[in-house]
Amino acid sequence: MTDSNVETEDAPKKASKLPLIIGLVLALVGGGGGFFAVYSGMLFGSEPASTASAETVETSKDALPDVGYVALAPFIVSLTSDGPASLLRFAAQLEVPHEHLDEVERVKPRIIDVLNGYLRALSAEDIESPDALVKLRAQMLRRVQIVTGSERVSDLLVMEFVLS
Repeated sequence: MTDSNVETEDAPKKASKLPLIIGLVLALVGGGGGFFAVYSGMLFGSEPASTASAETVETSKDALPDVGYVALAPFIVSLTSDGPASLLRFAAQLEVPHEHLDEVERVKPRIIDVLNGYLRALSAEDIESPDALVKLRAQMLRRVQIVTGSERVSDLLVMEFVLS
């Protein structure tokens, strides 16, 4: 009996990697199938993706959004730096849903005050980079939406932006 015990202790069995490989393959197939089901709209979709996109194209061609524009009077702002450009002339218009035009028109002085304060804090170096207008526009729109409410102003259109 002692001889048989010696043989089993010397040769331990090596664990098989087959269950690990099968589990990994099944996880990849399941993940890919789940992604496809959600992406194609089979899961969590109220209607087929092709019908929804066709209706969106039809409505976007026929009707423009019902918006109006509130013009902000042009104003000149002195910049904080002592560089060659020390003045900024700025004019903008606000894109507003038609039902909120009167409300936004009433708070126009507060909007101009907020924009004036923000633009005065800038230096010429902040404005001179090529992508500065995009960043400044986003910052100004966010400040205007805080004053008016986010659903009242949908966009800020820069009409004049001149450094002198």
